[in-house]
Amino acid sequence: MAKVTFLGLGVMGYPMAGHLKNKGGHDVTVYNRTAAKAQKWVGQYGGRSAATPKAAAEGQDLVMCCVGNDNDLREVTLGANGAFHGMKKGAVFVDHTTASAEIARELYGQAKERGFGFVDAPVSGGQAGAENGVLTVMCGGDAEPYARAEKVIQSYARMCKLLGSAGAGQLTKMVNQICIAGLVQGLSEGIHFAKKAGLDVDAVIETISKGAAQSWQMENRYKTMAAGKFDFGFAVDWMRKDLSICLGEARKNGASLPVSALVDQFYAEVQKMGGRRWDTSSLIARLER
Repeated sequence: MAKVTFLGLGVMGYPMAGHLKNKGGHDVTVYNRTAAKAQKWVGQYGGRSAATPKAAAEGQDLVMCCVGNDNDLREVTLGANGAFHGMKKGAVFVDHTTASAEIARELYGQAKERGFGFVDAPVSGGQAGAENGVLTVMCGGDAEPYARAEKVIQSYARMCKLLGSAGAGQLTKMVNQICIAGLVQGLSEGIHFAKKAGLDVDAVIETISKGAAQSWQMENRYKTMAAGKFDFGFAVDWMRKDLSICLGEARKNGASLPVSALVDQFYAEVQKMGGRRWDTSSLIARLER
């Protein structure tokens, strides 16, 4: 059992923190920008809440974090009441936010100067993965802090791996999102084509999902895509944030991402259709307008 803090109780963080308490058996403190959400969590799981990230981090062995973007992350770590001002020496800060590799390296450096570890550890698996405790966690940082963090992360992960130095976790999450973007567009076009061709979509997917076209998206999203249902899952707004990070990093490292750039623009069209909070599988909606 460890003394663990979780900062950020959104659709991902709320159940992740719950697994730390129930499955991991850890002593958990939570912080959320909206205090009522933190109180709700304490009422459901026990533990305690703190008024600021700094107060939540004080005396803890590990501090986990899952917030919105680089700016949110910088505020909750380095802001006036940020967690970095409360971390004890030898502790480990684990960031599950999908953010830039640049801020991961910045916070790693700041943590090192202050005498504690930092692991960038973005996740994949969406809300369902968080609720079911089966997330994939991609990590960057030093081996020793990672080894300590991994034991705690296992409370909500089915796969957790150290992939390199600071920023490697965020870079790997970018690869993840690049792959998903092209995949969902291809699946959208395939289902759209099958409908136009007068085929039985269920029969088609049942057949091709046993071959080379099979994917997680096909297995888990084709039925709702064919039915035009998108009021769940990973929101288009968040995918556009992630693709912006990918495209920004590609401009720095010289990678060519023509499909990702195109799909990003398709998601912009979905936003204009009112789909900002729709699941990312809503790419098919722009084909069927």
